[in-house]
Amino acid sequence: MNSNRRVFLFVVYAVSAYLFFSLVSYAFGLHWRPFDRVNLIADVVTGDSTFLADGPGSDTTGGSQPIIIEERPQQDFLLYHTPHYITGFQTDTSLASLPHLMAKLYALKNGQQQKIRIAYFGDSMIENDLLTQTFRKRLQEYFGGQGVGFVNINFVGHKLRQTIEHDYSNGWKDDNLRNASDKSTLYLSGHRFTTSGDWVSVTDKTITDSTYVTEKILLCGKTEAPVTIRVNGQPVSINADKSFNRIVLASDISRKLRLDVDDSRLPLYGVSFEPLSGVIVDNFSFRGSRGDEYKSLDSNFLQTIAQENPYDLIIFQYGVNVLFRANDKNFTWYARMLMPVVERFRSSFPKADFLITGTADRAFRYPDGYATAVGIDTLLKIQATTAYETGSYFYNLYSTMGGKNSIVDWANRKPSLANKDYVHPNHQGAEILGNWFFEDLLREFEKYSRRQQKGDTPK
Repeated sequence: MNSNRRVFLFVVYAVSAYLFFSLVSYAFGLHWRPFDRVNLIADVVTGDSTFLADGPGSDTTGGSQPIIIEERPQQDFLLYHTPHYITGFQTDTSLASLPHLMAKLYALKNGQQQKIRIAYFGDSMIENDLLTQTFRKRLQEYFGGQGVGFVNINFVGHKLRQTIEHDYSNGWKDDNLRNASDKSTLYLSGHRFTTSGDWVSVTDKTITDSTYVTEKILLCGKTEAPVTIRVNGQPVSINADKSFNRIVLASDISRKLRLDVDDSRLPLYGVSFEPLSGVIVDNFSFRGSRGDEYKSLDSNFLQTIAQENPYDLIIFQYGVNVLFRANDKNFTWYARMLMPVVERFRSSFPKADFLITGTADRAFRYPDGYATAVGIDTLLKIQATTAYETGSYFYNLYSTMGGKNSIVDWANRKPSLANKDYVHPNHQGAEILGNWFFEDLLREFEKYSRRQQKGDTPK
């Protein structure tokens, strides 16, 4: 066989195999990000507004119904387009969304002492407390409370975070959503830390009252026997007998906490600075995440977190990492992957309201210059439908930013509100988003308050 024929057959076999795996990945919803970028049929199979996808595949949450996303002309569903609006897709828009959260905020505002916890999940859009630091500050100023909430043992860009002073030694082992062989008991941050001789120091910079008492709390996993660590130089015995443990280390006016750990049996998740009563907003950012990575967390572990450290509102803000190719319009694979994650969190935290924040605007370079990703409307519809199908709430961040080409406008303003990557709002832009989100949530609270004051409580 001459060399030309061998080359020809090699190309034919390689392309045939490549096409086969492309078809299989599309048919069964299998995704590996490097392969997704070069899938042979990705630009041939375009997304449309109607599809019937298989169920959640390998997910073990018990979900068995197929995921259906179709044209929904109902006026209540179309509310997802509305900027500056948190919708539960209810026909009566005078009813407040997030009723569980609103009831607790109403009680807190009227003098009832309690903690209200909000978990805000996202990618690099909220890294280093962007957006959440403003949202937290406004909530605490209006409803009460001080304290930065959750802080990871270490994280990318920790020196850039404005709400804390954070330092640590370099020997910590970080198991996370990217590298861990066992992801079942990673924390909501996507991390789990161990060490046999390292330290971490955190100072909360959000506290404005020097006499304000906060609880300093250790969040950790299970050990078979008590472990001794040093807290601000003093030995403390940690009895961590549950899969997730919340251990109060101090309740005082100090803003600083230092931990020295020399026993690798103790899995650590982080620390939390919390008011005795008031609002807590935890930032759970994980760079590059699409949200579907949390499918690996064990349901029983999540339920233990819900018992020990309950949340009243859980927010998922993802999307820009789903839009990783300029011409993608088909995101049915993402619907199949996101739905079981939302269902798992909804079942594990049954008392919490759940809010899906639709993707922010992001732009790519097209022949006529930078412009909004062509598939963004399709992705937003999928995210809204996921909220609709799971009984969750929805907030359209894209529309709130200004819609088409808003990220381009933000980046080109003087002074700018976004970076020239046309993906990430900068500190000024994130502050605007945080203020808007608080004000939009406050409108729902005012709806709830008016009904309570009238004695008109919806059934």
